Amino acid sequence: MDMFSAPPRFDDDGLLASLCAMSEEELDGLDFGILGLNHESIVTVYNRHEERSSGLSRARVIGRHCFHDVAPCMNNFMVAERVEHERPLDCIIPYVLTFRMRPTSVRLRMLCSAEMALRWILVARV
Repeated sequence: MDMFSAPPRFDDDGLLASLCAMSEEELDGLDFGILGLNHESIVTVYNRHEERSSGLSRARVIGRHCFHDVAPCMNNFMVAERVEHERPLDCIIPYVLTFRMRPTSVRLRMLCSAEMALRWILVARV
């Protein structure tokens, strides 16, 4: 992303390729939360927006299992099962986060492809 292009938006087409090409600083500049998971659902990418919105520090999240340690409220067929098993995946669902906070309405976007190592969960507060 160069200094003249607008940052990607939560519901942009082609967002998966953009995320994979962005630096940590660019990911931190986005106005929605990002969790990047490896093939074992361990969080390897966690942006500043999600850190501030969730109240969970990077030190608490990076290197931890997303659905067991970080966001057990997403450990279900609607989120975890899809992220772990569907390829390709690009869907947006309304959701309510409940772990360590009062119920918070969000839109979740789950992104992954067979070719890319990371699986992504994007969080837009509504």
